[in-house]
Amino acid sequence: MSDNMRGAAAIVGIGELKPERTRPGRDAMSLLAEAAYLAIQDAGLTKADIDGMILEEGMTPTGSGYNTKMAEYMGIFPTFATGCDAQGAAGVTMALQAAAYINAGLCDYVLCGMSAAIDGSRPRRPAGPGYTDTATSEFAVPFGPTVGANGWYAMIAKRYEKLYGATVEKRAKISVDLRYNANHNPMAIWHDTPITVDDVIKSRIVADPLHLLECVMPCAGACAFIVTRADIARGMRHKPAYVLGGANGVSRGNLTHVGEITISPVGRAARKAFAMAGYGPSDVQVMEIYDSFTITVMCELEESGFCPKGTAGDWVQEHDLTFKGDKPLNTHGGQLSYGQASTAGGCAQVTEAVRQIRRAAGEHQVPGPTDLIYVTGSGGTFSQQSALLLASDAAL
Repeated sequence: MSDNMRGAAAIVGIGELKPERTRPGRDAMSLLAEAAYLAIQDAGLTKADIDGMILEEGMTPTGSGYNTKMAEYMGIFPTFATGCDAQGAAGVTMALQAAAYINAGLCDYVLCGMSAAIDGSRPRRPAGPGYTDTATSEFAVPFGPTVGANGWYAMIAKRYEKLYGATVEKRAKISVDLRYNANHNPMAIWHDTPITVDDVIKSRIVADPLHLLECVMPCAGACAFIVTRADIARGMRHKPAYVLGGANGVSRGNLTHVGEITISPVGRAARKAFAMAGYGPSDVQVMEIYDSFTITVMCELEESGFCPKGTAGDWVQEHDLTFKGDKPLNTHGGQLSYGQASTAGGCAQVTEAVRQIRRAAGEHQVPGPTDLIYVTGSGGTFSQQSALLLASDAAL
């Protein structure tokens, strides 16, 4: 993103579905269409206004051409449409892609979004042909580490414990603070269930050393937002959230045959994002940081520059991460307590940042200023991570 893109585009419409454990009879396309229509309506537009689309199918086996299928499904006829293969980093990356396309004159109103469908009556995903890359097929598939991402992140957490001594007693506060935020957000899946540090520590081990309440629970849901030019945004119905800077850092496909696994690629993205925006971590008022696991948050805080490497465990203890606190983080409850609808969980970090900038978050609205918000996304196991600075004013 060049200097002439700083503040040139803004998010003007948001739409999301409440995460649910399952949504029987619903597929990913229907969920995404519903969230997309909510975003279009929120922006005060009609589907005829949408001339750009950036969609990501999440973990659904629909094959290629997802944008064209969704365009046909929704009755939208864009002049520019593309995908975003960034997994959990897609929400943030989509906002940056949309800003670039708008700045290039390719479109005026870009619909971004993703979804995940879980139907408890059938398997989440059909069995596929397996992996073809050597590292994964030779080592990960035959020997583990575990089902899903738990084992990979457990390796990172175990290594972090070895290097810096931050065990579950220090990680647990992240889950507790984010659950407090979720308890004030009716959209959160854990809205009615508070937890304590002791609850986290005593919850069962999922993959040593990670406990159950340190891990996200897969949900069904969808999330979408609309991006347009800054000059258009200023005349629309809601306070815009301007894109000041961002980047996507890519480090590897998986943890096999890599160096220090506690170093996450968000650092590369954050440095570029802050440089573009002209701000630093100390200027940020709210953080919406991708939280697939507690260890994800700790490593991202460090690599993003909020605290030195190896100190996140203590930093978390020293600060109040609730929406009322001195370092508001994942004000909607985060994916740990709001819910993770596959890659759409990362998209909800973006829509929550927009909601906070609008001062429209209701019971979980940050009482202090929300003019500069830092948002991240994370794909794979520290494979790619994105960083984004959103602001209440293009000239901030």
